[in-house]
Amino acid sequence: MNVTHNSKLGNGIILPSRKEATVIIVSLAVWLAVTATFVGFRPEHLYIAVFLAFMLLVTGTTRRLVVALMPFIVFGISYDWMNILPNYEVNPVDIFGLYSAESSLFGITLPAAPSEVAGVIVTPNEWWAMHASPILDFLAGCFYLCWVPVPILFGLWLYFDKQHEVYLHFSLVFLFVNLLGFALYYVHPAAPPWYVAMHGFDFIPGTHGETAGLGRWDEMMGIGIFDGLYSRNSNVFAALPSLHAAYMLIAFIYSLKARCGAWLRILFAIICLGIWFTAVYTSHHYIIDVLAGIGVTLIGTLIFEQGLMRLRGFRKFISSYQKYIAE
Repeated sequence: MNVTHNSKLGNGIILPSRKEATVIIVSLAVWLAVTATFVGFRPEHLYIAVFLAFMLLVTGTTRRLVVALMPFIVFGISYDWMNILPNYEVNPVDIFGLYSAESSLFGITLPAAPSEVAGVIVTPNEWWAMHASPILDFLAGCFYLCWVPVPILFGLWLYFDKQHEVYLHFSLVFLFVNLLGFALYYVHPAAPPWYVAMHGFDFIPGTHGETAGLGRWDEMMGIGIFDGLYSRNSNVFAALPSLHAAYMLIAFIYSLKARCGAWLRILFAIICLGIWFTAVYTSHHYIIDVLAGIGVTLIGTLIFEQGLMRLRGFRKFISSYQKYIAE
């Protein structure tokens, strides 16, 4: 994209070039067409398309912002498009194997007590379900609400603070780690702990998402935030790796590279640990899932920084991208 050939109107408004306008309109049309045909059209798709078109066409400033946010936009589209082909139609879903591995590696033997059966081994998720508390429920909900908004806000802060290089590396690693995780969902579909608690080890295609332990936060607060988030989620068999465990870790890693205070890095570390705990506490993920999410994050970051960034063509792309969003 090239802003040097754009048309400039009064009040500093810079219209896109004909090439830019064509790319914008065709890209939005293709996205809407594919989504409506294979995923299912929802009114918010049209609202998003109109908003993006306005932002991309109205001024150079808003256009550069949308282009800068493209890694997050592609992430959202990619997540939605996984509904085109459910991963359980590609490979068998791991239900019992993952549960058994979690029990073997991290299982907890219940003590002899009136309310518990001695000698029974349960997963950490099952143990926490027996020992839930209102304080932990409240903290868990607060931590889980941070898993996407905080990284995106961090990215916006980097962009507006003109730390464009760090921002691009952060946002592109965020996208790259997601794509790695999505690929693994198709290679090894896996059921979350709440699925076993509700349905046992039988495979039920088309199962929709559940709030699981996060439902206690909704009930406590008198709102249905998590119910709204999970009720329409058809990507149930995507527990391994836990990308919930990845997002704040990516933000923490790049906070170490950014110009920011130590307090922010400490806050990110606390939120990151809180999300890891919440994933297990609320039965959304096994410990194995969380460890896999951490591993995918570290591997993805290493591939990007020590692999892709050593390729001349990729470095040239990053340089051009950075120059465009910084103008």
